[in-house]
Amino acid sequence: MSEVKSDIEIAQATKMEHILEIAKAAGIDEKYLEQYGNYKAKVDYNYLTENAGKKDGKLILVTAITPTPAGEGKTTTTVGLADGLKKIGKKVIVALREPSLGPVFGVKGGAAGGGYAQVVPMEDINLHFTGDFHAIGAANNLLAAMIDNHIYQGNKLNIDPRRITWHRCVDMNDRQLRFVVDGLGGKANGFPREDGYDITVASEIMAILCLASGIDDLKKRLASIIVGYTYGKDSEAKPVTAGQLNAQGAMAALLKDALKPNLVQTLEHTPSFVHGGPFANIAHGCNSVMATRLALKLGDYVVTEAGFGADLGAEKFLDIKCRFAGLTPAAVVIVATVRALKHHGGVAKADLSKENLAALEKGLPNLLQHVENITQVFRLPAVVAINAFPTDTRAELDLVEKKCKELGVNVALSEVWAKGGEGGIKLAEEVVRLCEQPSQFRYSYELDESIADKIKAIATKIYHAAEVNILPAAVKQMEQLEALGFGKVPICMAKTQYSFSDDQKLLGAPQDFTLTVRNLKISSGAGFIVALTGDIMTMPGLPPVPAAEKIDVDSAGKISGLF
Repeated sequence: MSEVKSDIEIAQATKMEHILEIAKAAGIDEKYLEQYGNYKAKVDYNYLTENAGKKDGKLILVTAITPTPAGEGKTTTTVGLADGLKKIGKKVIVALREPSLGPVFGVKGGAAGGGYAQVVPMEDINLHFTGDFHAIGAANNLLAAMIDNHIYQGNKLNIDPRRITWHRCVDMNDRQLRFVVDGLGGKANGFPREDGYDITVASEIMAILCLASGIDDLKKRLASIIVGYTYGKDSEAKPVTAGQLNAQGAMAALLKDALKPNLVQTLEHTPSFVHGGPFANIAHGCNSVMATRLALKLGDYVVTEAGFGADLGAEKFLDIKCRFAGLTPAAVVIVATVRALKHHGGVAKADLSKENLAALEKGLPNLLQHVENITQVFRLPAVVAINAFPTDTRAELDLVEKKCKELGVNVALSEVWAKGGEGGIKLAEEVVRLCEQPSQFRYSYELDESIADKIKAIATKIYHAAEVNILPAAVKQMEQLEALGFGKVPICMAKTQYSFSDDQKLLGAPQDFTLTVRNLKISSGAGFIVALTGDIMTMPGLPPVPAAEKIDVDSAGKISGLF
């Protein structure tokens, strides 16, 4: 039996095409390209304004069941589906998010796909890439520095240091930075106050970059950021914005190149945009509007993904990104594995390779609830993609197919990890068929509903909670936000990715639970309210054995241990 190659070994053994050839295949004139070496490039946003009249292709959203330690392979399926569409003669573009260094060096791994369904150069994509995240962190921290400097220099805006809501950020899992005290060391070193760091992918700047439609919209959104509040009683305190600090111009200058989508390729040379990367358990979890719109102008089919399970990434893709950008998906792919469904049925990770129809049946409601949400709540055509593992038995696969067909949804076996595009042909054919079906797309709530009703709609329709408990502190914040005129914006739920509920230990499809909302935060530049549930945190920590311990580079500069 031949040794199974790691993802990085497969990627490094593949001969990439020059990025100019990839751009040519996509239909991008060289005048719009800014090359970052031979295999990466940014595409100038002027392409969109100069090609605004071009017809859009069909948008395909790839999402998944609730993630488990067994793995689901959402990005792998996204890439393999695109290569499969290319195999059957379709002009297709991939649109993915950029990985965060936190998970890369932590526990989750990268976000460039796996096996023979990857985007490359995977080492670059998973590490510094084109520097977008560094630019986002710099813009975020410039604003933080300007806030504290304003207070130090006399505080004309009357900012209350205890009510500063803007955090510094770093793109690394570092629990030590969640709560800090800074400005120590005497008067010359600033105003002492409690502060904290978020991971860069949880920064509002990341969300703004991914939702902006161009430079002017970017500056407008940056100026709208609320960084804190003035002194005074709660009813008298006024919000202070980045625009009042005159920070938006310098921040936009730092972000002007980061706003341009990054062009790379799959192992089979399908053009791919990898751009932006907000976390889906904290932020809205989708790649940039700029990259998606650009892809739609270039491809007859655009395959994109949203982070974590469909209750998080897909809900935010549909209720936030599609609403802001005027997008309508033609079809949705819901990725599952037999292994992960058995985990939802209570099987330990060590026993997932054994056939267990009883556990599979017990775990299947998780998949079926995601399917029903997509087809019944959002009314979109869907297919279930079973990401194949060698240990899957015929009886297990038949059971999944039977249960899905009872809901009127077909199942396609995806073998893209082992076979690349060839293993995605069946899924591609079903997706093409679905794209011709009529869509009755609708949102899960309307913007003119109250903040509480929008939260309740997501909790009951998507998570299937019995009740919502909005804690007194969050009720007070809700009243303040409505008084400030933010009552009619979308809701971005910050929730554990490991359960439909706000308790990560509740696997499968829990019923009769109460969702607790403990805090509300306005992301006025992004244009949504973040509702924090359970014990969700905006700065993760590293695991007992970080992935960083296995990563190395040799004297020739070749990286190893990166998945």
